[in-house]
Amino acid sequence: MVIIAIGAFAIGLAFRSLLIEQAKAGITATSDEIARVAEAGNALGFYDQATALDALANKEQLDQWASTTQYVQIDTPEGYPIGKSSNMGDLRLGALPPGIDQRFTFARDTDGVALLVLDRKYSRDGKPIVVAHIAQRLDIVDRETRRAQTILIYAAIIACIAVVIASLFIARSLVDPIVRLTGAMEEIGSEKLDRRLRWKRGDEIGRLAATFDAMLDRLQGAFARERQFISDASHEFKTPLTVINANAQLIRRWGDRDPEVRAESLDAIVDESARLAEMVGGMLTLAKADSGDQIPKEPLALNPLVADVVAHARDRAAQSGLELRAELAPDGPYILGDSPLIRQLINNLVDNAIKFTEEGEVVVSVRQEPGTARISVSDTGIGIAPETAERLFDRFFRGDPSHSRAIEGTGLGLAIVRSIARVHGGTVSAAARPDGGSVFTVTLPALELPPGDPLLTEIQ
Repeated sequence: MVIIAIGAFAIGLAFRSLLIEQAKAGITATSDEIARVAEAGNALGFYDQATALDALANKEQLDQWASTTQYVQIDTPEGYPIGKSSNMGDLRLGALPPGIDQRFTFARDTDGVALLVLDRKYSRDGKPIVVAHIAQRLDIVDRETRRAQTILIYAAIIACIAVVIASLFIARSLVDPIVRLTGAMEEIGSEKLDRRLRWKRGDEIGRLAATFDAMLDRLQGAFARERQFISDASHEFKTPLTVINANAQLIRRWGDRDPEVRAESLDAIVDESARLAEMVGGMLTLAKADSGDQIPKEPLALNPLVADVVAHARDRAAQSGLELRAELAPDGPYILGDSPLIRQLINNLVDNAIKFTEEGEVVVSVRQEPGTARISVSDTGIGIAPETAERLFDRFFRGDPSHSRAIEGTGLGLAIVRSIARVHGGTVSAAARPDGGSVFTVTLPALELPPGDPLLTEIQ
């Protein structure tokens, strides 16, 4: 609206300037006619100052040059009026100051009407012979300017009204969806995460609503996982706590009278306390892995880590009648990671394979591919059902639906593996082997080091 107002004002000024220029052109043309008459007398050679004054101050001649809106006045070079057109009445135009041959000025007539005045000096042989004053009434200019201004004002008002209406419409079309989106956001809490906007719009608001719905999907999934985690953790903690409480009650009642009951109860309390401590330790590891930015990372060689884990787990495998061996990649690979976490990742996979393999072997292999390092743990155990392959890495998930305790464990081992892999920019997957058993594969970004790099010696 401000721009429209400024534009209308500028157009009004430009229109008035155009009319003023037209008025200047008109009185300049009259001045040129007077000059031609003066030059014609000069050419004939009979003009002296007196005859020039007589010829140019003739009233009939002046009336020919004048019009209803134009005045003509002739002065001596000294500034004394000697003739003027009949329409001037008592009006007298001002003298031309010394040293100036021509100028445009503004004046007013006896009725207060604005005049545009051209004062021009005419000379012969370098001597001034006469001064002409031609004035143009500007009342027509003022009238046309006022008409134009009135039109511009109405046009500006109409334009401003149109701008206001368009602005309100645009603002309403933009603000209303945002208000509705804000209201929906305010209404949604942890108990209303199933609400969706589902707006079908192709503009930015529609994309914002779609992003909001996608965010709600992620939040709902996260809350569902958290609720499931709390439920599973409560379930897992409940059994050992119940056992500890029951055996504590037995010790209180029978411990002094029956040493065997006391010993068995203490053993049960120690075992279940250890199991609780293992679960708490696993949950702390998960928390550490989930806060990936706080984990210090350094260049690591995978071969020594895998070889060390296999060496420490070989006795456990032998106790279960299994062969445990490692297949290492020559000359690498190297990764950027946290040594204790990577060690725990490998150990959890090996421990899981030993638990679920009754006979045969467990093989831990390390391979290097362009840009990636792979750690695979394969076994000849019970295998993996296709429908449970993805859920194996969920927290507290056990292979059998009833959470049987025939095989000891907290249900956190593979969840820890996935979290550690993720925090190192990698992935983990599980699949059944065609000839029986299963294979777990961890893929991590490899650290590319050229041969002879001093860091290689430091890592090794």
